[in-house]
Amino acid sequence: MKKFILNADDFGKSQDNNRAVLNGCSSGFIKSASLMANGAAFESAVNEIIPECQHLSVGIHLNIIEGKSLTRCKFLTDRECVFDKNYIYLIKNSSNPEFLKEVEKEFRAQIEKILSVTKADHIDSHCHTHAITPIFKIVCKLAKEYGIPYVRTQYEEFYVVPQLKYILNYKFAINILKIILLNLYTFKNRKILKDFGLKTNNYLVGVGYTGMMDEKTLEYGLKTLSDEDNIIVEALIHPCSYLRSINDSHATEFKLTQNKILEDNIYRMGYEITNHKV
Repeated sequence: MKKFILNADDFGKSQDNNRAVLNGCSSGFIKSASLMANGAAFESAVNEIIPECQHLSVGIHLNIIEGKSLTRCKFLTDRECVFDKNYIYLIKNSSNPEFLKEVEKEFRAQIEKILSVTKADHIDSHCHTHAITPIFKIVCKLAKEYGIPYVRTQYEEFYVVPQLKYILNYKFAINILKIILLNLYTFKNRKILKDFGLKTNNYLVGVGYTGMMDEKTLEYGLKTLSDEDNIIVEALIHPCSYLRSINDSHATEFKLTQNKILEDNIYRMGYEITNHKV
C-alpha cells in the first residue's frame, strides 16, 4: 500500500492561508496542515478553522526564519525580536552550543504554544530549517519528549516534467541544489530518527518544483514512485485562497487541492490519500 499525504504548510500565517486550509479540507483533498505558532493568523486558525475541520491532522510548523520569535534569541533575531537570519547563517552556526540552546528554547516555546490549544501529530519547519542535522537532533528530542510521533524528512527523487516552462525556469536550477543538500541531510537524519523511535515519510514531493507546484508537477512526482510499495509520500504545498495575480504560485497550489481529476488519478496510481494520524 502506498500512502500519500498532501500537507498544507504555513497554516496560521495569514487569513488567506487559513481559508485555503478550510476550503481544501472541506471541498478538496487536504487532510493535513502544519500550524505556525508565530503566524499572524494563529488565533484564527485555532478558533475558527480547526473546529470546522474535525478530521484534519495538525502539525507543528517550526519557524526560525520569518516573523517574530516567541523568546529572546540574540543569535536568531534583530533587536525587535524579528527573525532576520538566512539558511546559510543557520548552517554556519549549527555547531555553536549557545546557538543550539536558543534554537531549542524557541522550538520548545512554539511546540508548547500549539499543544496548549490543540493536539499535534507531526513536526516540520518553515524553509526546511529543521533538516540541518544538529537542529534535526533537537527536533527529534523534543518530538519524543512531547509525544509527537512523526517528523518530516526531505528525501526527494529527482524527476523532470517534460515541458519547457518548467525545465527552463530559473527556479528549477536553484531547486536542484536544494534537493542535493536536503537529500544529503536526510541520509544522516534517518539514523537519528531511528535512534529516537520516530516515524517519517519515505519520500517528499515539492522541493524540486518549489514555486512551481501544480497538478502536473505533483502528478509526475507521484508517478516517479509508482513502482514502489509500502511507502509514505508527503507533498508539501503552501496554499493561499486569495488570487493576488494570475501567476501567484500559492493560489495555484490551492487550486490543485480542488482538482477532482488529479485526486482520482492519485487513487488510480494506487495511493491512499491520508494524513499523519495513521
